[in-house]
Amino acid sequence: MSRKVALISGASRGIGAAVARTLAKDGLDVILTCVQQRAAADAIAEELRALGGKAWVAQFDVRDAEASRAAIEQLLAETEIHIVVNNAGVVADAPFPGLTSEAWHRVVDTTLDGFFNVTQPLVMPMVRRKWGRIINISSIAGVTGNRGQVNYAAAKAGLIGATKSLALELASRNITVNAVAPGLIDTEMIASAPIEEILKHVPMRRVGTAQEVADLVAFIASEKASYMTGQVLSITGGL
Repeated sequence: MSRKVALISGASRGIGAAVARTLAKDGLDVILTCVQQRAAADAIAEELRALGGKAWVAQFDVRDAEASRAAIEQLLAETEIHIVVNNAGVVADAPFPGLTSEAWHRVVDTTLDGFFNVTQPLVMPMVRRKWGRIINISSIAGVTGNRGQVNYAAAKAGLIGATKSLALELASRNITVNAVAPGLIDTEMIASAPIEEILKHVPMRRVGTAQEVADLVAFIASEKASYMTGQVLSITGGL
């Protein structure tokens, strides 16, 4: 069998970059997408090529349906894509009375439009191949809610609903669809969070790492998880 190819959206840093590195070390070829941080994505791709595999970088905004489809069609002309990890996401926290329309749409559109725009063009090739993995990076905020994150929690909860519904549609085609719901993870996205206060509610009393999330994603992407679909897997230190 030829090497499988995984596309990871938002892969220039944080969880996305950790997932890209981990899947490459597991023997997969990797496509990294980014919006602005092209130099960082290129550096990661070069690092992955040094491991002996292939790596591509595709620069587009997942909120832009036309740009997303064009980029993915160009990629599909070069390679099959067997696994998609929908990781692209942003935060724009504010108490709901102060939440702007722009902040609402930037967060919701990146997560939900991004999921649709990246995944939809890849589904029929997976159906014809009768194999695929769709892995959506949600958040514990999408399960429990979180003060000051109505937009983020709504987007991540919507991603969970999409995960469960699409899993039902694709299960008979040997395509699994699962979500990962991280808690407090040591990335740039928590730079302004009150860490010490939050850790009081985390039984493990520590922040998780992007590598720990990436290891979970790698398991879901593997044959070891072939009978698991429609699931939301929390990785939160017991939160």
